[in-house]
Amino acid sequence: MSLWQKPDSEQESTTRTPMGAKPSSTPVTERETRSESRLVNIGQSIKIKGELTGNEDLTIDGNFEGKILLKDHHLTIGNNGHITAEIEAKSVMIHGEVIGNVRADDKVEISPSGSVNGDLSAPRVMLADGSSFKGAIDMTGKPSSKTSSNSGSSTTSSTKHEYAGSTSGSKI
Repeated sequence: MSLWQKPDSEQESTTRTPMGAKPSSTPVTERETRSESRLVNIGQSIKIKGELTGNEDLTIDGNFEGKILLKDHHLTIGNNGHITAEIEAKSVMIHGEVIGNVRADDKVEISPSGSVNGDLSAPRVMLADGSSFKGAIDMTGKPSSKTSSNSGSSTTSSTKHEYAGSTSGSKI
């Protein structure tokens, strides 16, 4: 203790809560840690080989090689993500690079920074302007709720395209 410093017991007693406010029983850092634990993120310095399955939404910013199965959940490939895998998920958002086939029950979306070299299979596929894609697109998916009953029969749309190139606005 220096000459001008108050003893530790006095310093602690000067920290008070505002009138009417109750002191927090949990420190802020502990509360922040608990809320962050709900996010599943594979950082850009992580490299994984194998099969990845889970029951949570997932973001991958690192390198992954193998197979990814998130049947009822959302998968995001971050800007720094480099994936060489077969992917199955409810929906897939691609900002990074994917080499392999992607199958989704809901949709596959490739952002302007994203690239895919493989086939896409989903009822909805979105390729943003500037994205890169080489492969086939199968949009047959599950029968949609938009069925026609004009003639008493049910119809679903079926679309399959082969495409290679960038969606940078230039015509092929």
